[in-house]
Amino acid sequence: MDYRNMIIVKVGEIHLKGLNRPFFEKTLINNMKAALKKFEGVTVSISQSRIFVYNIDPKDLDEALEKLSKIFGIHALSPAREFEKDIDLCIKNAVEMLEEAKITNATFKVKARRADKRFPIESPEIAAKVGAGILENMPNMKVDLHNPDMFIEVEIRDRGAYVYFEDVQAVGGLPIGTNGRAMLLLSGGIDSPVAGYMIAKRGVQLDGVHFYSFPHTSERAKEKVYELAQELCDYVTRLSVFVVPFTHIQEEIYDKCPDQFMTILTRRFMMKISERIARLRNCGALVTGESIGQVASQTMESLNCTDSAVNLPVFRPVIGMDKLEIMEIAKNIGTYETSILPFEDCCTVFTPRHPSTKPKLQEVIKAEQLLDEEALIDEAMQMVERIDIDADGVIYTQKLTDMAIWQEYKKALI
Repeated sequence: MDYRNMIIVKVGEIHLKGLNRPFFEKTLINNMKAALKKFEGVTVSISQSRIFVYNIDPKDLDEALEKLSKIFGIHALSPAREFEKDIDLCIKNAVEMLEEAKITNATFKVKARRADKRFPIESPEIAAKVGAGILENMPNMKVDLHNPDMFIEVEIRDRGAYVYFEDVQAVGGLPIGTNGRAMLLLSGGIDSPVAGYMIAKRGVQLDGVHFYSFPHTSERAKEKVYELAQELCDYVTRLSVFVVPFTHIQEEIYDKCPDQFMTILTRRFMMKISERIARLRNCGALVTGESIGQVASQTMESLNCTDSAVNLPVFRPVIGMDKLEIMEIAKNIGTYETSILPFEDCCTVFTPRHPSTKPKLQEVIKAEQLLDEEALIDEAMQMVERIDIDADGVIYTQKLTDMAIWQEYKKALI
């Protein structure tokens, strides 16, 4: 065999990163290797701004392309052949690939790129020769330079020549881990997984925090969140979800605070606990799925009261979207069907009949002072569990109090 099957990986925004580009490329390659770990013998390397994946078994090609298409930082993927830099081999491999794909009657245009300037034939002539060779060997194929059915691409690079004609679109964005870490408030609804996906697409590594109120919410509601986290792992590889028991806090708010402020006080406690866990994990921001005006706790005034509870910035990537737009993204990323399962989260517990839509911060703080805030938060923190999840499910569980960072956290409070 005078060629190798492989995948050419095309990046998007990374091209704009100047002197920082090697850092982005190295991070992307590491993320790709993690996504392809189940395939034995696979190698990933880079040359002249192209990333190459070798040793994918043909029977695993579709699955590998599916996994790679969900890696942030990749713009497109092209199954290709690599061979020696020879114009006759370019023609031979192009014809064979078309025949294998059963493409024998279509219009085409050849696009050539000569990245190796030592190759004696320039790009326009490469395209012309390969096009002529295809026509000679496949008489039902036709050239159309303006509106072809397909593009046949030929690249001449330092390490060899390449032919391909398929572009599998990927998610784009920036590689996970190139823009810090953030804590996602992950409910069981539609919005928060979408918010996490959108922030992760900008290169942010995610942790998650989930609040549950057993027995007011079922164990199945918590498992639903694990399923959503698992689905997000198709894009983020691995996710640590910190599960916070929230029953006592909600009951205290319900018993001691004005009814109209219950929702906003609940959100403020969630934000405060999330911030504490976020700082333990060196997160630079909190992420929520709030969309302005969607519910009472998401009015301008309510969001102001929520934000004032924490010092970390709060990112809300779906803030300007309507529900239909968010639902469409959820369907595209594969979280929608799980999100709509009928297992309610703690945000639906003790919902006030007439929640305040324009709360005044001073009044909210006054209501909050009816509670022993530090004692309630400390009690919840001592029962937090960390659940590590990847695309195959839960892989590790640990109490927060058993983690090394816990002692440092306790010292900081003294």
